[in-house]
Formats: sequence, structure tokens, C-alpha cells
Amino acid sequence: MSLTLDEANRIVAGAIAKARELNIKVSVAVCDAGGRLVAFGRMDNAIWAGVYGSQGKAIASAAFGRASGELTARADHPTPRGIAAAEGGHMIMGQGGLPIVRDGVVIGACGVGGGTSQEDEDCARAGIARL
Repeated sequence: MSLTLDEANRIVAGAIAKARELNIKVSVAVCDAGGRLVAFGRMDNAIWAGVYGSQGKAIASAAFGRASGELTARADHPTPRGIAAAEGGHMIMGQGGLPIVRDGVVIGACGVGGGTSQEDEDCARAGIARL
């Protein structure tokens, strides 16, 4: 069971549609269960840092199978910090990434960067709802 490119692109489109509704500019990353990028979109004039933020949040969410914002409180704990270091330091354990779950199995994640933390998560949720 895997995430297809078509599905990932629908998620990106849904997240961007929500960002337009919120009148914000974002970057959206969709990765597979292993944290590898499947689809990406950056709105015109979105901040450059959102490119990294969106991917980092998606990677963290896929790795731990939960919302990246749920990881924030324990981000400095030795275990998640060690996992992040072993992975290469790409994870961002801040709000804005959500896992994509099919039949109880994490098949990927969507991360958004560029708005407030809550706006990013709202966009990710809207994107995933396109499945």
C-alpha cells in the first residue's frame, strides 16, 4: 500500500487551495512513509524558508506517525533528538505536518510551511482531505 503521485499532487493542490482561502503563501511537501519527497508545490512569492519547513514537518510526521506539532514538547528528549540526528537532521518537530493514513497504516505525510503553525496544519489537513 503506497501513496501515488496522483494522490500526492491532489494533496498539494488541496493544501494550496486552503492557503488561497486563508490569503497566505505556502510551500507544501508530500512524502512517502519513509520520508522521501513524492510531490512539492511552492506558491508564488512564498517565503524561501517554507521550502525546508514543509519538508521537515512532513518527514517528522511520517517518521513518528503523528502530527508534527505533537512532537514539539519532546523534541529535545534524547530519543526523538537521536532519531532526528540519525536521519540526517531534516525533521522539524513543529506544527504543520500531518500523517496520511490508509486502512490504519501510515503511507506518508503532508507538511506545510509559510503561514502560522495553525494555518500550516489547517492547509495540510485540507490537502489530505482531497484523498
